[in-house]
Amino acid sequence: MEKRKLGRTDLDVSLICLGTMTWGEQNTEEEAFDQLDLATAEGINFIDAAEMYPVPPRAETQGLTESYLGNWLAHRGRRDDLVIASKVAGPGNGLGYLRNGPRLSRDHIRDACEQSLRRLRTDYIDLYQVHWPERSTNFFGELAYQHNPEERPVALEETLGALDELVKEGKVRHVGISNETPWGTMQYLALAEKHGWPRVVSIQNPYNLLNRTFEVGGAEISHREQVGLLAYSPLAFGMLTGKYLGGQRPEGARLTRYSRFARYAGDRAEAAAQAWADLARDFSLSPVQLALAWVNSRDFVTSNIIGATSLSQLRENLASTSVSLTPDLLESIEKVHRDFTYPCP
Repeated sequence: MEKRKLGRTDLDVSLICLGTMTWGEQNTEEEAFDQLDLATAEGINFIDAAEMYPVPPRAETQGLTESYLGNWLAHRGRRDDLVIASKVAGPGNGLGYLRNGPRLSRDHIRDACEQSLRRLRTDYIDLYQVHWPERSTNFFGELAYQHNPEERPVALEETLGALDELVKEGKVRHVGISNETPWGTMQYLALAEKHGWPRVVSIQNPYNLLNRTFEVGGAEISHREQVGLLAYSPLAFGMLTGKYLGGQRPEGARLTRYSRFARYAGDRAEAAAQAWADLARDFSLSPVQLALAWVNSRDFVTSNIIGATSLSQLRENLASTSVSLTPDLLESIEKVHRDFTYPCP
């Protein structure tokens, strides 16, 4: 498995990162263990979790994902061989059951980290990420930015200052951001330089053939500031696998089970997904191979976060690392992109 440098750190992380948000909802603990066994055997050393997982978030299941990972680490994993990432939740998103409504304040961040460490059964988290901004801005598929002069979000200084404390105490090695904007990214970097606080080493945002909005402002920052993209939803909630084409809704699939995942649904999304599936077949690839190999090939991507609910899906995802995209195929990808430019936010 190819390794890439995590920001300006001395950590090398696998090109494929194992996402975990289905564990505790769509996957049992035994199935999570099986995924971890297979992934690590195939060279993955990077595992991404979050305090709010599994998704969809519910009070009854909150924290199960980290607990499953912690139990596996305690019984089967070699902790020092792995890069474990987790996230602290921001406000909103129906999480009133979590600390009476999570914030990105010092007290909330410290409490969240302690709870994650307990569930993960480890003394340190390699990459601790801010899951989404405290302020109102464009993320989770939102466009058309609307400023809210009445809101009083926790200042980024307090958030990064709290993370600095955790780094100095050895509970966190490095910090990252997620669902963040170019402005927010540069603010974090400026504050780190001003105060001598930890520099963000990564940004975890959506990136796939249906949603290339990260390229507009984020990609340049990733290159110039070494804040690499940890690409999530590389298969666009499964839309790019082809399994939903023609209005199909396979039993047990995410878009079948949960109406909340509408971000990559709709007529234009399906038309674009059909075009990508047709292109894949033209080049003797599966839609999954094309979608993942394309994300893998982007030089501003540090790691491609894949999620699976079955071992067969995980094996197909892992196989994408052996797929090389020819110049002809790359040119064809750009042609389809011009026909379907940003069909999904």
